[in-house]
Amino acid sequence: MQQQELVAAQFGATANAYLTSAVHAQGADLEQLKEALAHLKPVAHSRVLDLGCGAGHASFAAASMANEVVAYDLSAEMLEVVTGAAQARGLANIRTQQGAAEQLPFDDASFCAVVSRMSAHHWRDLPAALREIRRVVKPQGKVVLVDIAGAEDPLCDTWLQSVELLRDPSHIRDYTPAGWAQMFEAAGFDVEVSPVWRIDIEFRSWVARMRTPEVAVAAIRHLWQVAPAEVRDRYRVQADGSFALEAIMVTARPRQ
Repeated sequence: MQQQELVAAQFGATANAYLTSAVHAQGADLEQLKEALAHLKPVAHSRVLDLGCGAGHASFAAASMANEVVAYDLSAEMLEVVTGAAQARGLANIRTQQGAAEQLPFDDASFCAVVSRMSAHHWRDLPAALREIRRVVKPQGKVVLVDIAGAEDPLCDTWLQSVELLRDPSHIRDYTPAGWAQMFEAAGFDVEVSPVWRIDIEFRSWVARMRTPEVAVAAIRHLWQVAPAEVRDRYRVQADGSFALEAIMVTARPRQ
């Protein structure tokens, strides 16, 4: 199975769980995303691309700010969830399209903004995806990306990536804030990276949402149990396996 097929399979089976997940449906970053798109409201024919849309929460937030939102994802099942949820919410300006982040089937400079939330750590070729984003966003457009942050400390980062991969085999990498800045700059953007904030993860629902096999659940618990104090402190690991991830928001504009 190719990596993109693995991503589609992993999330196709759990699409509805992501629609109702409190971790994904809530969060101050959704309001921050709307604020970052506030400049679109007076713009006629404003168009936003939600890249790796998942169950569509960023699309729903963007829909109140733009004339049209294209919810784009590898998983057909996720897109079906987005379509149904958008209809239920009366959001007639959201349409869906299936595909990979590294190959966007859109014209150059065809979007006023590109957003992505909790998706990029699954992208196989992130520099290629950023180049595609640079191509499809308008010269005066904006990119707003939210994702889990990797750690600069190799010890903590190794533990984080290991736990993520055990829980979800389609995981590739949580990138550090500095790494994000470097990749966006290399793709032709001026970039700002927010301070890190915490997302509390309740262990049972976190593994249930991805249908993580029991053998992998046991391995994650074991990793947390044997983790050095520096790792346990950084990720606020609790006795039941619950912990706290770190997240960032990247805001970028095409370099002129």
